[in-house]
Amino acid sequence: MSTTHDAEPAVPSGAAGSVRPGPDATAGAGRRGGVACVLVAAGAGTRLAAGRPKAFVPAAGRPLLVHAAEGLAAAGAVDVLVVVVPAGAERATEELLAPVAGLPPATVVAGGASRQASVAAGLAALPDGTGVVLVHDAARALTPPAVVRRVVDAVAAGHGAVVPAVPVVDTLREVGGRVVDRARLRAVQTPQGFDVAALRRAHAVPADGEGATDDAGLVERTGVPVHVVDGDPEALKVTTPLDLLLVEALLARRGAARAAAAVGTP
Repeated sequence: MSTTHDAEPAVPSGAAGSVRPGPDATAGAGRRGGVACVLVAAGAGTRLAAGRPKAFVPAAGRPLLVHAAEGLAAAGAVDVLVVVVPAGAERATEELLAPVAGLPPATVVAGGASRQASVAAGLAALPDGTGVVLVHDAARALTPPAVVRRVVDAVAAGHGAVVPAVPVVDTLREVGGRVVDRARLRAVQTPQGFDVAALRRAHAVPADGEGATDDAGLVERTGVPVHVVDGDPEALKVTTPLDLLLVEALLARRGAARAAAAVGTP
């Protein structure tokens, strides 16, 4: 990659639709050509083994999807949200997101058989006038708002593809080979940001048999360089039960910090 994703919710069936009316969906058009986010929440979560789609698994009493949506709302950088969920979970998702304060106008659609197909479904639901699109994994539920803003600002500055990333801290070794210089490596996170036309072109290119693992990889294959901005360790991806424990510990720490601030404790 060159430089230059309280109550335990049920998942009933329902039709796709908007969560609620909100601010004008074109409010950011003069600023960035309209910023939309495709929030991918259609994964089964097999390795998490929680008995439900991963995005609906609770952490500190609320689904990962709700935590992710709150982070996007707090960033204040997204004008329109498209949430991609398992087929049949559309109405449950609308009900979960309805109370989230500051959330931009949201549409919920059914995903596909793969992550790439789910992102494509989200892209198809974007409104006219979108100039910048973020692709974010609900499994990265605690991504700080500052990371979202950094990605949006970098795309607005002219980069066609942007990813947040953090340094690799483990020693890495090729299987049957030598130790890899980790100083040259970064672990990529989400949201990833794109010029919407570049991402649509990338999704229109037939797969060549070596599936890209993220949308930045798809766009890079079309010749668009990928720009890297600083990510954050808290933007970890929930994949295993241990990851979920880490997220709950981080949420507990955030809650304690808010409580201390409320009573004026340093």
